Amino acid sequence: MTPGARIQAAIDLLTEIHGGSAPADRTSAAFFRNRRYIGGSDRRAILDHAYAVLRQMAKLDWWIGEFQSEQGLPHLERARVIAKLALIDGWTADKIAGSFDGGDYRPKQLNRTERSFAGFLETADFKAGAQPKWVRFEYPDWIEKSLAKRFGPNFEQEMAAQIEEAATDLRANALKATREQALEALRAENVSAAPTALSPLGIRVEGRPPMGALKCFQDGLIEVQDEGSQLAALLVDARPGQRVVDFCAGAGGKTLAIAAAMKNKGKIVACDTLKGRVERAGDRLKRAGAFNVERKGLESERDPWVKRHAGGFDRVLVDAPCSGTGTWRRNPDAKWRLEREDLPRLVALQASILDSAQRLVKPAGRLVYATCSLLKEENDDQVDAFLRSHPDFTPVPVADVWREVIGTDCPADGPTLSLTPLRHGTDGFFVAIMERKAASGGTQGATQDAPEPAVDTDEA
Repeated sequence: MTPGARIQAAIDLLTEIHGGSAPADRTSAAFFRNRRYIGGSDRRAILDHAYAVLRQMAKLDWWIGEFQSEQGLPHLERARVIAKLALIDGWTADKIAGSFDGGDYRPKQLNRTERSFAGFLETADFKAGAQPKWVRFEYPDWIEKSLAKRFGPNFEQEMAAQIEEAATDLRANALKATREQALEALRAENVSAAPTALSPLGIRVEGRPPMGALKCFQDGLIEVQDEGSQLAALLVDARPGQRVVDFCAGAGGKTLAIAAAMKNKGKIVACDTLKGRVERAGDRLKRAGAFNVERKGLESERDPWVKRHAGGFDRVLVDAPCSGTGTWRRNPDAKWRLEREDLPRLVALQASILDSAQRLVKPAGRLVYATCSLLKEENDDQVDAFLRSHPDFTPVPVADVWREVIGTDCPADGPTLSLTPLRHGTDGFFVAIMERKAASGGTQGATQDAPEPAVDTDEA
C-alpha cells in the first residue's frame, strides 16, 4: 500500500471506531477481517496512525478547535489525521497534500480549508502551555479530582506515562514450558524478548510480532498477558488440589494462569455473566493444555449457583468490572467512552459482586479482589467498605503472599498492591487479599453440594 492508501485506511478505521459502541481493538479486528488483502506491515502502519490519534486525541482536537475558519472542517477524522501527521509526525503541509492527492485508494485532495489548516499546524506547538491540564495529559476533565487524589504530587508524571504505548507482555505457560524455554522458542522465531522485572513467568517482546502466526504461541508455550495481570493471578496463591473460582473470568486470561499454578490438579470454575466470553475461552484452554477448568455462565452476580456452592472453595478471585483507567495505554479509546455517571454505577456493582462472591469462600479460604483501575473509589475504598460490612474476613498483607509465592521483595508499601505504568512498567493494577476466619467448630459455610473430587490430569 502507498503511504496515502494507509492514511485513508486509518481515516476509515477511525470513522468506524467512533461511529460504533465496540472497543477499538474489537473494531480494528473486524475492520481487517473484512479486508484480508491488507498485509501485515500495512496493517501495522494503519494501526499506528489510528492509535496515535486515539492516544493524543484531546490535544489534536484542541488544535482543531484553535483553527479559525468560516468554512470549518466538516470531516473530523480527516482533520484529526491531518493534525496527527503535522503535529506528531512533523509532516509539512506540502507533504500532507502529496498524500491527500485523490489517487487510487488515497484520500481525496485537501480542500482550501484543509490546506489552510495544514499550513496553520506547521507553526503550532503541539504541547502549548495554553492547553488545560486534561488536554495536555489526555484524560476526561471530570475525572481529574479522583486521579489527583490518587497520585498527589506525582499526578502529572503518572498521567504522562499513560499516554505512552504499552509494551507487549507474554506469560510462559508453566504447563508446557519454563520461561527460559519460552524465550528460546521466541528467539528461534526471530522474536527479540527478555524476562520481565516482576513476574517470574513474564516475557516482554520488542515491537509487535504477529503472535497468532508464531509456532510457540500455537503450541501453547506462551500466552499474551500484561505483567500486572500475571501478578494478580499469581497472588491468588492457588495450589494443586484446591478448588478455585475465577468469578469474573472474561476471556480466561487469569484462569489460564491459575490452572498453570495448580499444575492441572484440583478444579477451577471460570464464571462470567457475559456467557459468550467464557464459552469462547475453550480454544485458549485447549491450546494451553488446561484441563481442570469448568466454564459457567451466570445470569447475574447473584445467580442461584452461588448460593448452592456456598463455602465450597479455597480461593475466589474477583477481577471486577471497573473503569479500566489502568489500561489507557493499551485501550486509549476507553478513556473517552467513560462517562461521569459510570463511576458510581461501577462502584455499586463491584460491591454487589464482592458481597455475592464472598459466599463461595470456605473458612480459612481467601477472597482476592483485583481491578485494572487507578482510582481509590474502586480499590482501597471498596476493600475498606467490604471489610467493615464483613467482619468474618481479615486482610492478608500482599507482601507476605508475594514473598511466599514469588520469592522476591514486593513493590507494595502497604497491605494492598497498586501497580502503575510509571512506577512499574505494567498496566495499572490493584490487588487486595482477604481471608475468611477459620470456623470455630461445626460446619458454618459448608457447601450444600458434595465436594467434587480433585481432577488430576498430569500426563504420565
